[in-house]
Amino acid sequence: MTTALGTRPARTAGARTLTHWDPEDREFWERTGARTARRNLILSVLSEHIGFSVWSLWSVLVLFLGPEYHIDPAGKFTLTALPTALGGLLRLPYTYAVARFGGRTWTVASALLLLIPTGLAALVLTPGVSYGTLLAVACVAGVGGGNFASSMANINSFYPHRLKGWALGINAGGGNLGVPAVQLLGLLVLATAGAAHPRLLPLIYLPLILAAATLAWRRMDNLPTAPREPGAPADRSLREVARDPYGWAVSTLYIGTFGSFIGFGFAFGQVLQVQFHDRFDTPVKAAALTFLGPLLGSLLRPVGGRLADRWGGPWVTLATFVAMGAGTAVVLAASRAGSLPLFLSGFIALFVLSGIGNGSTYKMIPAHYEGRARLAVADGADPAAAEATARRLTAALIGLAGAIGAFGGVLVNLAFRQSFLGSGTGDDAYLAFLVAYLCCSALTWAVWLRPGARR
Repeated sequence: MTTALGTRPARTAGARTLTHWDPEDREFWERTGARTARRNLILSVLSEHIGFSVWSLWSVLVLFLGPEYHIDPAGKFTLTALPTALGGLLRLPYTYAVARFGGRTWTVASALLLLIPTGLAALVLTPGVSYGTLLAVACVAGVGGGNFASSMANINSFYPHRLKGWALGINAGGGNLGVPAVQLLGLLVLATAGAAHPRLLPLIYLPLILAAATLAWRRMDNLPTAPREPGAPADRSLREVARDPYGWAVSTLYIGTFGSFIGFGFAFGQVLQVQFHDRFDTPVKAAALTFLGPLLGSLLRPVGGRLADRWGGPWVTLATFVAMGAGTAVVLAASRAGSLPLFLSGFIALFVLSGIGNGSTYKMIPAHYEGRARLAVADGADPAAAEATARRLTAALIGLAGAIGAFGGVLVNLAFRQSFLGSGTGDDAYLAFLVAYLCCSALTWAVWLRPGARR
């Protein structure tokens, strides 16, 4: 049963599918569209949140791996880099899965896939397990990273252009909160059961995964399939955005923002233990501070989207990178001086700024294709076809930028690994981060803000 506006979900071939969706129609949006979008946003955030927790599970589990596991700090950084890498790779197919199967259908499927890495971690985490087995199981946790791309592509289509920065910021920020959430749960397990019981942490997530999948199945919606443009099959979208220099520029910025957030989130606990080992001689002490930066960065990601809605993504992103460069200089100075309070202050600032930059950078993706759609309509293109093209290319670039940005997290962990192996401190890594943020600042100015760049 549907209303005249087609806002009630209709069961089609066993799936809950909307028969009409036009968020740019303000009457439609205010009457029923906003309520439907909000319900899907809340459930999308829940599923993505748990996905992020599973993805970052090993950032906590490595704190449980004491001497009886015979793994040095470099080996632990590798354990946290592997799920980051697989999560980045999976973001491309996860983006297309939304268009192929529907947002609701794929949210359920991707949530159920999280049972594999959590179940395996609960099974193998005992002293005597081989390092190769731990590498394989940690890698599988990357399936949690793919959830972000499919969730963002899905929610992007639910909201009108004027609210995309806010909606994508809420969706991503709520998902990012999965990082501090799993770290807090890890702290709880360490403080109560002790470091000898790492399997309790993944076991906690098994019923949560099932609950998220059930709620998504019962309450989320698939959007109606957008009309295809003549000669533009769905699998051509990635090739189109990959040929667009804009796509690579945004993806590079996302390496600096999201790559920093997820990389620091995975590595921060280990950095504290290695660099300030005299003050963090137990896993509980490190875990007690690990969650704070990811928590603040996640909470402020929607702020970045909202600021970008008001002031424009490029200006907010440029300010963020300049501030991240200053924050990195503080961290480097604190590292050389051995000042833990200054070190923590600088690192928390980096988390906060990377969260804001995540929101502002992602806003730049739909804004670009919305502008292209307006130009196409002004040149005589069909408005519905132009809007369909904008939605299709936005989803494709969200997947591409998300995948490339996630590899920034791999680079962060590898930089820390090499820096600590070479000098025993993270100073070389901090210098590399400082150079990267300066380069991202220059790129933002050159592509978006210099005189004549808008042409």
